[in-house]
Amino acid sequence: MDIVDAIKGCEKVLFCSDPVSELRAIIAIHRARYGYAAGGCRMWAYPTWEIGLIDILKLAKARTDQSVLYGLPFGGGASLIWGDPNKDKTKIKLTSFANHVALLGGAYYAAQDIGIDLSDMIEMRQVTPYITGVPSEEDEGNDVAQATAYGVFCGMRACLDTVFGGGDTFLGRKVAIQGLGEVGYALGVMLHKAGARLFVSDSEPQRIAAASRAFGADPLLGHEIYRVDCDIFAPCGTGGVLNQRTIPKLSCHIVAGAAGNQLDDPKSAYSLAERGILYAPDFVVNAGGAIQIANERMAYIQGRAYPKIEDIYEKLQSVFSLAKERSQPPAEVASQIVEEMLIGKGDA
Repeated sequence: MDIVDAIKGCEKVLFCSDPVSELRAIIAIHRARYGYAAGGCRMWAYPTWEIGLIDILKLAKARTDQSVLYGLPFGGGASLIWGDPNKDKTKIKLTSFANHVALLGGAYYAAQDIGIDLSDMIEMRQVTPYITGVPSEEDEGNDVAQATAYGVFCGMRACLDTVFGGGDTFLGRKVAIQGLGEVGYALGVMLHKAGARLFVSDSEPQRIAAASRAFGADPLLGHEIYRVDCDIFAPCGTGGVLNQRTIPKLSCHIVAGAAGNQLDDPKSAYSLAERGILYAPDFVVNAGGAIQIANERMAYIQGRAYPKIEDIYEKLQSVFSLAKERSQPPAEVASQIVEEMLIGKGDA
């Protein structure tokens, strides 16, 4: 993707720098529908700034698509704090980033993403109200990571029913989870309770060890996760993991996970289809957190959010059905649905 063309697709891209805190960050607003955008804030050290920028721009657009698809009252945004969250994260850096979010005056609400945990969000919420997904005393159950994991869990059920027919049970099914951050680990807990056999990988060995102890997961290192014979491969870390190098290695029936930007290129959707692998488009299946954020904006009630998150099941089934009808990959059809919805609203 050309960087200039990618930036043209966004309403606003803010490059943030602060020599005191050593903050380097990006905030991208793809579309401020209904007056503001919302999306994850991640802390990560990409190989280059260009790669990081393009990923954030793509994530911001995906959040807009997600909001349109599920009828959420905001547009899409995303942000990046540059650095290794295990080495470079400091209170002063988080404070500086929160101040930059505040400067936008509510045009962007930051939510939790890779490398940023709930305690970081609480820290930044003390600086500005434009930090979302932070529980208050009245809504302690408001956990965006849990909501995202639950949405993926529901989406996986739809995938199982589509591929195997006759139900959506996880009992005896094999699932390979790539990435054991808060969402990936929460998903592992849900799958374990549902009777699935788990295989896990992560860049941090202690997370793999914790998952092995907690739910008897088989540990895998590096690219082993792509080759394991399983029913579902679940990317739950960084994006771009489905590409021309990794797709030929896959030995699964389904790809469904929480990661954003899973496809490195739109053509990869065709590569998965050619191999007979059902792909759950990422912005469709990982919508649980965004749905929860929308619910928070209306005063959090878990009983209202979770039935809406469960709609991911039917949404995916409709995408799969239309993909079959049009003889196109689900990812392409999901994007077409969004475009058709925008045209219908005169918002294309």
